[in-house]
Amino acid sequence: MENTPARPPSARLDSYVDRYAARTAGMTASEIRALFAVASRPEVVSLAGGMPNISGLPLDVVGGAISDLIAQQGPVAMQYGSGQGVPELREQITDVMRLEGIEAHPDDVVVTVGSQQAVDLVTRVFCDPGDVVICEAPSYVGALGVFKSYQCDVVHAEMDADGLVPEALRQAIASVKAAGKTIKFLYTIPNFHNPAGVTLSAERRTEILAICRSEGVLVLEDNPYGLLGFDREPMRALRADEADNVIYLGSFSKTFAPGFRVGWALAPHPVREKLVLAQESATLCPPQFSQMAVSAYLANHDWQGQIKQFREMYRERRDAMVSSLADLMPASCQWNIPSGGFYVWLTLPPGIDAKGMLPRAVTARVAYVPGTAFYADGFGSSHMRLSFCYPTPERIREGVRRLAGVLEAEMELRATFGPAVPVRQVGPQGYDGPSTDLS
Repeated sequence: MENTPARPPSARLDSYVDRYAARTAGMTASEIRALFAVASRPEVVSLAGGMPNISGLPLDVVGGAISDLIAQQGPVAMQYGSGQGVPELREQITDVMRLEGIEAHPDDVVVTVGSQQAVDLVTRVFCDPGDVVICEAPSYVGALGVFKSYQCDVVHAEMDADGLVPEALRQAIASVKAAGKTIKFLYTIPNFHNPAGVTLSAERRTEILAICRSEGVLVLEDNPYGLLGFDREPMRALRADEADNVIYLGSFSKTFAPGFRVGWALAPHPVREKLVLAQESATLCPPQFSQMAVSAYLANHDWQGQIKQFREMYRERRDAMVSSLADLMPASCQWNIPSGGFYVWLTLPPGIDAKGMLPRAVTARVAYVPGTAFYADGFGSSHMRLSFCYPTPERIREGVRRLAGVLEAEMELRATFGPAVPVRQVGPQGYDGPSTDLS
């Protein structure tokens, strides 16, 4: 048998493919990013992206603060800075976290380029290829992308209406240890979860911390939505009750503006040192100008009052979403009613594949994110994430109307011809996402 000649490098789509590091195999575009080009078209109602709505932000106040910053501290703001972040901003960050019961020292805060970079730095510091990260099922697509890029193995643990299920966490830890693998941390979004919209109950917070403490599992608490609850004051953070075994991540993207790309990590002192070194090797320092602009905003504006306005605006949009779903969606659909944040998690009728239906939805000028984007193992096909944060209530209702029409047509086709391909309906250990009977 003759050997097939090697394809000449010039004929390849990527002539560098043989030179890349093995880790680049884990660098793939998320399903959300792949939707951006379509979802950004004005004729499409996007219920896909979690883009904050900054229409209520007082741009005159922000502009004035930036103008004063340039006039008074321009040479400093436009210079290199510390790898740990501006001291004044780190002090203000401790004031923000105090709203969730966290008492911390500014020296243990590391400013990052959004909390997304904080996830990356923590993973870089802790994880070797083949290490395990335990994540809720489903979990934030951006974090899953980071873990994959560092060649980590993700093990999912079940959620329900009260958030991460403690027994599911115990089982996940036991199964990983039985396989002889190393767990580096639990990644959790306890408040107004992305994408599931659920919130970890106060009782479970205590139990989850106890499990992780006894099993020697670090907790990575990602909390970008914690101040955006609709019906109550912020819940006490995990970090507020466990300083030594929790790394807390926060962000100004949801409570101020994402364009500044300012987030942070609060970590135990030894970990803080490693995060600063990782930050310095990645970016040298987080952008000084962005940090000082956020600091000026916090110092000169009623930022807590602004967050209250955001909460009211997002509550109105949440109400528009759930009422539209109740009015327009087929009765066999189910969804949760989130008490904060940006997202509704919807379960489709049996046999309907959210990813397979997406091209027809885009043709009908509405976009969503299929549930498969939020699992590391390909499950979630019977779910979709709907975002209510950015469109107006009127656009939300129109988007749901279009989506309902697509779904009804899909159900009619399936009733007539049956499913085109086998639909994977059941996830690991019989689980495919949190219960949608969450109202």
